[in-house]
Amino acid sequence: MINFWAILLLAFAMSTDAFAVAVCKGVALKVPRFIDAFKVGLLFGFIEAITPALGWVLGYIAVQYVERWDHWVIFALMLFLGVRMIYNSFKEEECTADEPQSGSLIMLILTAISTSIDAFAVGIGLALASVNIAFAAGMIGFVTCVMVTIGILLGKKIGCLIGKKAELLGGLVLIAIGILTLYQHLVL
Repeated sequence: MINFWAILLLAFAMSTDAFAVAVCKGVALKVPRFIDAFKVGLLFGFIEAITPALGWVLGYIAVQYVERWDHWVIFALMLFLGVRMIYNSFKEEECTADEPQSGSLIMLILTAISTSIDAFAVGIGLALASVNIAFAAGMIGFVTCVMVTIGILLGKKIGCLIGKKAELLGGLVLIAIGILTLYQHLVL
């Protein structure tokens, strides 16, 4: 069973890509207001909380078929997602954007979904690890909301470089969680 601190660390790792996007959005805004940043944080947090719950449902259905090697599945998922996040942290991307326009809500929703797809795969792993999904999804959503809000507000000050480093750290954390899970099942 994964404990509180592991869930908190996982939530941090899952929110780093959204944080990186938020920092870039904050760079593009002249003076972001707290209420606007918080609304975007709520949107990202809500979507980031739903996707692992959906993945958990799929994993819960599949758990009876993969029980004997579930730790290998968790390890593979975390390794894949971690390596992907690390790779994305080194990709050169343009970090500027225009001021919000009409239709920007749809773009925000699509961006939030794109940063939360990895949370779907993590949700599958959480089902295999018998994690309380309501707590884990809530924690992931909450941490994402906070990190996105902070990312937008600090975007002008810290720039995109910090956002990319956060994504790198998140990838390393996911790999560490995968290795820890494998270690606990094979050695302990």
